[in-house]
Amino acid sequence: MNPNNKLGVGRALARHVELKPDLQPVRIQIEDFSVDQELAALRASSRRIGGIATFIGCARDFSEGREVSELSFDAYGSMALAEMNKLREEAIGRFGLLDARIVHRVGSVTAGEQIVFIATGAEHRAPALQACHWLIDELKQRVPIWKKEITLQGEAWVTPHP
Repeated sequence: MNPNNKLGVGRALARHVELKPDLQPVRIQIEDFSVDQELAALRASSRRIGGIATFIGCARDFSEGREVSELSFDAYGSMALAEMNKLREEAIGRFGLLDARIVHRVGSVTAGEQIVFIATGAEHRAPALQACHWLIDELKQRVPIWKKEITLQGEAWVTPHP
């Protein structure tokens, strides 16, 4: 154990989370994602990572004064994935990241469930935090993924870029 790592967090994480070799760093998927798996994959990508920032978007049960029972996400699959990969590469270059991961769900999502995951790893915290913030903002602006809210009053597509 590294004497500077008194808690042994890196080793503990590696022991308790089995890495899936097929986890691509950028994905669109129906099923939920594991935050532990994503972070383990990010950490395993480089031992130079000293700062990790994450954003996890979750479905709310209330929006604009109405109770929301469900969200439905649709995407222009190949275009959305291509743009997400482009965003990842831009963030790596722009902020000097060592790695970044972006996962977005499509299909039906109920309140409390995870929707989107972004994690950035850099040598220091500042670029990781800046890149994470930039990535979620750019994702919402540039990636063709649409959200529909299902409420007691009916269904409505949400303005794409709040």
